[in-house]
Amino acid sequence: MAVEKPNEIASQSPVNTVTDSTVSLDAVNGVADLNAPETEADQALSQVTSVSQLTDVRPTDWAFQALQSLVERYGCIVGYPDKTYRGNRALTRYEFAAGLNSCLDRVNELIAASTADLVKKEDLATLQKLQEEFAVELATLRGRVDALEARTTTLEKQQFSTTTKLFGNVWINVTGATAGKGVKFEGPPGSEGNALGRFFATRDLAGRPTVLTAQDPSITTSFLTWLTLSTSFSGKDQLVTQLAAGNGISPYNQYASAGFFNASGVPFFDQTGGVNNGVPDVVIHDLFYTFPLNDAVKITVGPRINWYRHFDANRFNFVFNSGASFDTSNSTQSNSIDRGSGAVVEVTLSKQLRLVLGYLGENTEFLPSQFDFNTSSNPRFGLFGGTNTASAELTFSPTSTINLRLQYNRTRIQAYGGQVGGAIGEPIPYGYLDAGPGFSNGVVGGGLKYATADMFGINADWMLTPGFGVFGRYSFANTRLNPIDQTVRTQSFQVGVGFPDFGKKGALGTLTFLMPMDITKGRTYFASGGGDGGTQYELEASYFYPLSQNIALVPTFYAIFNANNFDSNPTVFVGSLRTQFNF
Repeated sequence: MAVEKPNEIASQSPVNTVTDSTVSLDAVNGVADLNAPETEADQALSQVTSVSQLTDVRPTDWAFQALQSLVERYGCIVGYPDKTYRGNRALTRYEFAAGLNSCLDRVNELIAASTADLVKKEDLATLQKLQEEFAVELATLRGRVDALEARTTTLEKQQFSTTTKLFGNVWINVTGATAGKGVKFEGPPGSEGNALGRFFATRDLAGRPTVLTAQDPSITTSFLTWLTLSTSFSGKDQLVTQLAAGNGISPYNQYASAGFFNASGVPFFDQTGGVNNGVPDVVIHDLFYTFPLNDAVKITVGPRINWYRHFDANRFNFVFNSGASFDTSNSTQSNSIDRGSGAVVEVTLSKQLRLVLGYLGENTEFLPSQFDFNTSSNPRFGLFGGTNTASAELTFSPTSTINLRLQYNRTRIQAYGGQVGGAIGEPIPYGYLDAGPGFSNGVVGGGLKYATADMFGINADWMLTPGFGVFGRYSFANTRLNPIDQTVRTQSFQVGVGFPDFGKKGALGTLTFLMPMDITKGRTYFASGGGDGGTQYELEASYFYPLSQNIALVPTFYAIFNANNFDSNPTVFVGSLRTQFNF
């Protein structure tokens, strides 16, 4: 639970230190009540002649009258909050010492300000005598104030209490897709009407990928929810636990070749959170801890780090304020791991340069562990033996309107059923690779053990004016297949324009054209995704329109040309309307 912050405590009970030039009697009384177990001010005492023997200082005592004269002459006590002095009453010795200390400070200020001529010699003598008579009380009071200041300093340093905040996101989608006629795709026999049955690829007896035809899907509605718990122990660190649940199976998946699921033509938030597509199971989406090493270095560690929180950002297709699909939210070849176990280090080199380094072993909430996915937590593979990636990104921002990012990924991709690809296949973003026609015998006999890949990319955005900007990405990659020692080469690009605050402050319109995967070498190793030699292109138009700070509407339109890399396929059109709630 949170405790009161020092500034809140101070605002409730102000206490002036002994270094103040003026002091209120309310504050003086507070010091006396808290720190001095003296008798009541109005308690009757026998008259004594020595000030040092006085328990209380009465208005008739010479010390009281001397201090009163100093107060009137130098204004060193302001009185009570109602501007009255109420000086005609007895004071405890500690109350008196507090007032005396204020007058000493005031006279010292006048002397330091070269206005010593304003201070009478007889007043200095009086102060000297009072100091001697109340030396013990002054020393005690100052010691207590020093201790109070030390405790206040300690409290300010330790003022932060462990705090957990809840953030929520809810997306509701209405999505439809049409091609007007059948669309060719590559996948296992019998999967024409079942997009969920295409998580591996097959070849016929002649070694050719199995080609089937899909018909138009129906319009769907779906939801996705993220609940994020952010806990801080120091005010500078964060322990993030994000829960997810959804039921989306986007219509375009009906057309997709094996290995293309939740890719082209699929709005990013039209997805299921967990393993069982269409079933709203609650899963842990993110789990990591972030803390600063110093002012320039931030470190993130955890069993399930979201790679995309740290790499390949772009101001114009950030998924929360755009209609970006899976293809345009990031580079299609960027990384084989969505979430993973490991660490990410972010280093601010200067105002213009930022370096991010990371290593993650695959640990993804939507892949089934019983089939040997989530390799970082599987003793058979471990953190370094299964699918993993080492990433580096250098961002150069010469001005606040320009960002240029250079990227590199070194990836090891674990094979399943002799094939690599699909959800953890990047830089092969779509399809499945096997050992080729001469080695293949369906799913089991594909022959691959694993693949390694190197990806190089560039990502840029530029705000030309406050209401207009351009952006783009380009990447190319080499993927080496083991144990056959063959190489597949691919490239991708996207270019677009953005219109910030178009129609309303906070709105964003974007238009993007992209090529998600161009195969430049090794098409023969694609058991799915190679098509008939064509190259798929896409056009996306979206408009993020905030109704309020917490609610937005996002209409989006996609056109997919040469779907699944078949030149002979018709153009597929997708329309989606997303309603977004943030809290």
